[in-house]
Amino acid sequence: MVAIKKLLSKLTPAQLIVGYYFMAVSVSTILLSLPVALKPGVRWGFMDALFTAVSAVSVTGLTVVNTADVFSNTGYFILMFVLQFGGIGIMTLGTFFWLILGKKIGIKERQLIMTDQNQTNLSGLVKLLIQIIKIFVVIELIGALILGVYFLNYYPDWKSALVNGLFLAVSSTRNAGFDISGVSMIPFKGDYFVQFITIILLILGAIGFPVLIELKEFLSNSSRSYKFHFSLFTKLTSVTFFGLIIGGSILIYLLEIKGFFHGKSWHESLFYSLFMSSNTRSGGLSTMIVSEFSEPTLLLMSILMFIGASPSSVGGGIRTTTLAIMILFLWNFMRGRKSIKVFKREVHPDDTRKATAVMIMGSLLCILAIFVLTISENFTLMQIIFEVCSAFGSVGLSMGITPELSNVGKVVIMIIMFIGRVGITSFLYIIGHKEVTENYHYPKERVIIG
Repeated sequence: MVAIKKLLSKLTPAQLIVGYYFMAVSVSTILLSLPVALKPGVRWGFMDALFTAVSAVSVTGLTVVNTADVFSNTGYFILMFVLQFGGIGIMTLGTFFWLILGKKIGIKERQLIMTDQNQTNLSGLVKLLIQIIKIFVVIELIGALILGVYFLNYYPDWKSALVNGLFLAVSSTRNAGFDISGVSMIPFKGDYFVQFITIILLILGAIGFPVLIELKEFLSNSSRSYKFHFSLFTKLTSVTFFGLIIGGSILIYLLEIKGFFHGKSWHESLFYSLFMSSNTRSGGLSTMIVSEFSEPTLLLMSILMFIGASPSSVGGGIRTTTLAIMILFLWNFMRGRKSIKVFKREVHPDDTRKATAVMIMGSLLCILAIFVLTISENFTLMQIIFEVCSAFGSVGLSMGITPELSNVGKVVIMIIMFIGRVGITSFLYIIGHKEVTENYHYPKERVIIG
């Protein structure tokens, strides 16, 4: 025990977080393999159980089995429990249980929380996590109530309606991509109310916890004793987030106007475009068979999934702020500026360096995964690109190749899903150490670039 404590004390917060997520995957694999979690007569192998556990912890939604055919009602609740850990972070729920048990949250725990939530300082972390839990519980309960009551139009009894409403609310808010209908959201392709509620829940889950907290503070500032200012992060990620949804919807519509949308009414095309664009942020639900889209649309969706959701959210990918900073950096570079100025603020140089590292590492990981899968799998390049980007962005959309992956392919996708959830920054710090202060510098010399 002493040796284990000594070993743990030498690990960085990023390494500990990854270790905790490995533990979460292990426990989830066991829970999802329990006989009570499966329908009578269902038997599945270790690899399928492990893949489902990784997908649930990473809130991705890619599955090698049909959830509706495999899990019992108890299994659905176990799966929802796992999605809670994966969605808001293992340290968030861990802190919640520590507080219930009266455990003191020390510096070490706060460092873990900071790493898990991608924060930059230790102050106010416990308060932050409590707010996150409260906000998401309220969102899920309201969503479950609305959908559960409305689903009485689809299901014969209250029990079925409420279970399906609760699962869809949890899956949407956590951007998990899992469904218990067996055919995702296709049964609701003509029900714009269900789609609208689902889109709202997806956005609330993917836009980022800090954004929701600032929005809550803005709405609750009834006294107006001071002028409330949104942070640069909230402004930057919100503009990018909604820009991607709206821009993605328009491009999907234009690309498919003579394809999948041919012969469909304007409102059908509008909701198909909006729903699929929203789900590329990190949702993973679909109202149609994705493979029916043309290759240009599939490539566009792959790019959108690679970008993913906002930082400190339930989603994965390189994240919206990374894209925003890279675009701003390029724009300012073309204009001859050395700093990035936006919304009357200046982006810290460290954030620019971090965004560059995340973009490069994310691209290299996806390229490597695509290369390996082109060797191990017998699918088209577009199918492989789509699957890898979906896994990396913790999205869960698929062209239907997931169940047919070889064991090598499943391992590759599991690794990408895991890294997508943990985050590129934490992944980079796994083999690294804490930030080093340089005490000396060599003479600087210019290098020819481009």
